[in-house]
Amino acid sequence: MKYPTSQQLFEKAVQYIPGGVNSPVRAFRAVGGTPLFIKSAKGAYIFDEDGNRYIELINSWGPMILGHAHPLVQQAIHKAVEDSFSFGAPTRKEVEMAELICHMVPSVEKVRMVNSGTEACMAAIRLARGYTGRDKIIKFEGCYHGHGDSFLIAAGSGAATMGIPDSPGVTQGTANDTLTAPFNDLNAVEELINANEDNIAAIIVEPVVGNMGCVLPEPGFLEGLRQLCNKHGIVYIFDEVMTGFRLAPGGAQELFNIQPDLTTMGKIIGGGLPVGAYGGKKEIMDCVSPAGKVYQAGTLSGNPIAISAGLATLRYLYEHPEIYQQLEQNTRRITEGIRKALAACQLNFTINQIGSMYSLFFTEKPVKNFSDAKTSDTQLFALYFHEMLKRGVYLAPSQFESLFVSAALSEEDFLHLEQANAEALAVVAERISIMSKR
Repeated sequence: MKYPTSQQLFEKAVQYIPGGVNSPVRAFRAVGGTPLFIKSAKGAYIFDEDGNRYIELINSWGPMILGHAHPLVQQAIHKAVEDSFSFGAPTRKEVEMAELICHMVPSVEKVRMVNSGTEACMAAIRLARGYTGRDKIIKFEGCYHGHGDSFLIAAGSGAATMGIPDSPGVTQGTANDTLTAPFNDLNAVEELINANEDNIAAIIVEPVVGNMGCVLPEPGFLEGLRQLCNKHGIVYIFDEVMTGFRLAPGGAQELFNIQPDLTTMGKIIGGGLPVGAYGGKKEIMDCVSPAGKVYQAGTLSGNPIAISAGLATLRYLYEHPEIYQQLEQNTRRITEGIRKALAACQLNFTINQIGSMYSLFFTEKPVKNFSDAKTSDTQLFALYFHEMLKRGVYLAPSQFESLFVSAALSEEDFLHLEQANAEALAVVAERISIMSKR
């Protein structure tokens, strides 16, 4: 495939936009080459500015669970637009959305709408601090909770040390209040709690990680965090921006039968438009202004067009819970095709999968945390990415991002994916063979 229009647009974009993109991973820095500029999408396909069509497995990083431009969502948006675009005042749809979320998500008794997953996580942390009167939080290496200062922290040299800023512009003071532990390591979390007795406000975790690739919790890990939070009076936060409404109608917490104190949501909740939310126990949520003293506001929060798109999506998922079994089967079919291709090429790479999320890691090591994920051969992943792109399959342009499967894939698409994976991984195997002979 050729991408002359995308190349021209990118050359122009770098003159006016930092790095030429409005979110870093889009720049293709992790895989090389020029990012594709997308013109349209429908169902399981996206189309670039050069007219190339791709089966895509990003789905706008998760929101398009029903596929792109689903008729019900389109209809809801068109109808909402007729009533104007924004009011900055309460609407009926906000109440309907809040009621539906509380009905679908097991732990949520009250909910506040915001504009993004980042905003939801920032607000949830502030709320936890206000509720507990404590300063510090614990997060996990490789878990991404948006670009808020508190979350852009790398681990220190020891289990009980303070964090260090992971981005210029994040102050050391902010970093001092963020502690990090390896995902799936309960002992490390307990050591951090003991070293900071009565000063941990919250533990925030992606119940299934999507930002180091798809990484699943080990049996007992999420339950163990719940027990530690109960014991030490810590607010337990599930970041379900990715997993919310994707793994089950009630998200990962329904799937794993664990109730956090607060939940952050995004992506699917907006049906492809910018929406986020955070919610949880009534006693905690009633600390949010104007009911309480913890301040959080937003001019466009509860935007009627975005809420309409989200409501249409959530109502469909609520009324058709069988879609989750279909998504699981579809995703397993894709990963089984990859396993077949790996075996044929005598490759032993790692596949993690749950529901409609999966990752192929270019490492033979089981991937249970960020350190494991970083053993992946990113150069081989880049080769695989471009070989799939040549064959009309658009993947996340980074080894460390989960893929998301939609309900829009057809039988023809599955056959195409199986063939594309077989051919792309054969090229990878050939590259490994050549390298081993040098």
